[in-house]
Amino acid sequence: MERLKQELLACLGEEGLKLHEMMKEHTTFRVGGAADYFIQPKSAEELRAAFEILHRYEMPVLVIGNGSNLLVRDKGIRGAVIQIYNRMAEITIEGNTIHTKGGALLSAVAARAADKGLTGLEFASGIPGSIGGAVVMNAGAYGGEMKDVLASVDVLTQDLEIKTIPAAELNLGYRCSSIPEKGYIVLGATLQLKKGNVAEIRGRMAELAEQRRAKQPLQYPSAGSTFKRPEGYFAGKLVQDAGLKGKTIGGAQVSEKHSGFLINIGGATAQDILDLIAFCQKEVKDKFGVTLETEVKIVGEE
Repeated sequence: MERLKQELLACLGEEGLKLHEMMKEHTTFRVGGAADYFIQPKSAEELRAAFEILHRYEMPVLVIGNGSNLLVRDKGIRGAVIQIYNRMAEITIEGNTIHTKGGALLSAVAARAADKGLTGLEFASGIPGSIGGAVVMNAGAYGGEMKDVLASVDVLTQDLEIKTIPAAELNLGYRCSSIPEKGYIVLGATLQLKKGNVAEIRGRMAELAEQRRAKQPLQYPSAGSTFKRPEGYFAGKLVQDAGLKGKTIGGAQVSEKHSGFLINIGGATAQDILDLIAFCQKEVKDKFGVTLETEVKIVGEE
């Protein structure tokens, strides 16, 4: 694979390619083994060129954002990980319209919107994901979600074409979109907001931030809400009512502050977290007959 390495280096430069990179350095859970190739492109063109090389070598590819909704197994990832993050994070604002690259943090975009007196993104100010991940997942909180503000998305298709797709064609639903099934890679997004009052917008963002601090275990590494909300229930309440608040396996714990969060209290392995997920799922199923599905994406070699 020396030839592959040299081709990728010629395409990306040393700053864009790392070998045997530990994924715990790139996930908010702070767990995960090594990826064979870890790629951080700085443009859509560089990303497309890297994909062409990887496809030629039939190399498996996983695309990630800032790793805020990701659990990587301890054996790591065979193949290549492409991270669209802070090297593709430009944000520009024209009137009520925001154009942002896929690697920009959602919280950073919300802050820029507030600075310009644009309302509609207040819900996103505390969500830790990137724009790319937020679009793919139709991220949301406190009554707002991405589909409320998304106008269009710039994507790289499976045929390595760069296209702009209207939001209406993405089938945005609860924590889902058609982007994964179509094999699109999000390069950027256009958001349409409304004029508002800067003081009111910042006040609302401060209010939501206080709610998060009060209710969520922000001081510990986690991937946010571990489970999807089952229809007619709240996942955290089911876990709590099953008597699992504070339940610990290794370094993984059901948060004592919010039972919907599984956290790394120190030295957790991915397997600790996976075992705790499975334990919660079994207990909730046994006690209430409800199947908990993970919201966090689980990847890597088993």
